[in-house]
Amino acid sequence: MTQAGNEVLYEVVDGHIAVITLNRPEVRNAVNGVVANALEAAAKQAEADPNIRVGILTSSLDKVFSAGADLAEISAGRGNTLSTKDGGFAGFVELKRDKPWIAAVEGAAFAGGCEIVLSCDMIVASENARFGLPEVKRGLFAGAAGVYRLPRRLPRNIGIELVATGDGLDAQRAYALGFANRMTPPGGALNAAIELAKAIAVNAPMSVRESIAIARQSQDLDEGELAKLSRSAAGRVFSSEDSREGPRAFLEKRAPVWKGQ
Repeated sequence: MTQAGNEVLYEVVDGHIAVITLNRPEVRNAVNGVVANALEAAAKQAEADPNIRVGILTSSLDKVFSAGADLAEISAGRGNTLSTKDGGFAGFVELKRDKPWIAAVEGAAFAGGCEIVLSCDMIVASENARFGLPEVKRGLFAGAAGVYRLPRRLPRNIGIELVATGDGLDAQRAYALGFANRMTPPGGALNAAIELAKAIAVNAPMSVRESIAIARQSQDLDEGELAKLSRSAAGRVFSSEDSREGPRAFLEKRAPVWKGQ
């Protein structure tokens, strides 16, 4: 069994942005039990820290984000360790998260690696990034939410085509289809993701959390259900201290000082 080390790195940038880096280069960031538990712990740390407003998930490699599941672990009968109780595969794809998350992708994000990316709210891709669910080419199944998250993030017919063929999606087409929020030259994904995170982090934390909670469900619920949830969220936001600080700061021509409550 692989021992825990530095397979997942945690860094705070600009006071409010958690950068979590997959760092298992010898196996192209393949997910084993150590990675799954460490990634879950890092994501939970970011979610629990009141100073953190945005999370970024990236890779220490310039040619691969993650190869997905560690096949050596599966062949050794330890496939169950690649998921955690709270987080599902990689300790992340099913983890409850209230804050916005951005995937900064350099190189290949296939199979489970793509499913990790699909678990984030936004994607920043370098020009050398590629995405795909090739499981059907090997008689397997993208069971970590990929088969339904990919068609939701793309025009439905394009998503179904990629699921059925197992073919990849390059960064240029991903950006043109709206799959990626930003596209950068190679090596620029993380910096662009940090800039996007900064644009989010300057806003009122509660307003952001409550807003994305509704936005995440926009394709799953009907208008009536969404309106009901929106009214509840608006009530919480407008009763917060930050809802008074924002207009006051605007009138006083200064930057707001958010308390997140």
